[in-house]
Formats: sequence, C-alpha cells, structure tokens
Amino acid sequence: MPTIRPSLDSDLPAITRIYGHHVLTGTGTFETTPPSEADMTTRRADVLAKGLPWLVLEEGGQILGFAYANWFKPRPAYRFSCEDSIYMAPESAGKGLGRALLAELMACLERAGVRKVMAVIGDSANAGSIGIHKALGFEPAGVINNCGWKFERWLDIVLMQKTLGVGASTPPEDNTPEQPSA
Repeated sequence: MPTIRPSLDSDLPAITRIYGHHVLTGTGTFETTPPSEADMTTRRADVLAKGLPWLVLEEGGQILGFAYANWFKPRPAYRFSCEDSIYMAPESAGKGLGRALLAELMACLERAGVRKVMAVIGDSANAGSIGIHKALGFEPAGVINNCGWKFERWLDIVLMQKTLGVGASTPPEDNTPEQPSA
C-alpha cells in the first residue's frame, strides 16, 4: 500500500532520479539539463525553509513520485499563492497515485493558509498533467503559446488555478506584508 509522507534527506537520490528522467524525456519541465543531487537538495531546503510541503509517495521502500509547492512569485502580495509541482516515476504512471499525491499536497497547502494554487504545465499536449489537475478541481486560466524551446520544437505552457478553502471571500488571518517563513 503506498504511503504519502513528508520527504526526507534520504529520498533525494530517488527524487533526483525521477526529476532527471522528466528533464531528459518529457516536456513537463522546461529544464534541459538534469540538476544534480546537490541542486535538488538546495531546492528542497528552500521550499522547506519557507514552511511549505515537499511530499513523496513511497511503496515498499521505493519512492514513486514527489510533489511540492513554492511561492508563485517572491513579492509579499503573493504570499497566499503557490505553484505546485508533481513528478512521478515512469513505472507509477496511470495508476491513480499521482492524483492521491497531488490531493495530499493541496490539503497540506490549505492547512498552511494558502488560498490559491497555480499549475504552470509545460506543453499543451501534456494530457497527463492537465488531466490530473482538472480531476482535482483546477480550472483553466490560459495558455502562453510557443514560449519554450525543447526537443527542437516550440512548447506552450498551460496555466491552471485552484482556490483553496475560503479563497478570496475573506481576508487572510495573517495579513502581514512579509513572506511566511519556516
């Protein structure tokens, strides 16, 4: 039975491997060179230092996917808005595991006081990512055409959004002008 849990330092080799696969073979990320484990360690530490979640999905001691969120933009006015990221190991695709992982990420973000989550999906033909976000209540927010160049072709990005909790119906409890910290 798969388990979704906060990531650990010991998960970084698998996280790096999964993400590297997507960099080299997919259009869900516009990175073209796989980051090193040290790079991924720094990225994860940055997310966690902001008090945001970085989750993994594990089964039988194997990491099958990871998901995290980071502030949509660094300016203080965006402090209640995040951008999600989710990457699954190729052998775990199409089994509903990504949907469970992304749903848990949304629950963690809502508990953290996030009101809006954006998905910036690489490649308008990325049916898997668009589908999982749609299934979890994300709505289309637009497409930016031909803004990325990877694998010798132009790629779009698809923007989707999801409101969490009470959304914009009430002011946030913490209305300070600074970004939240860990």
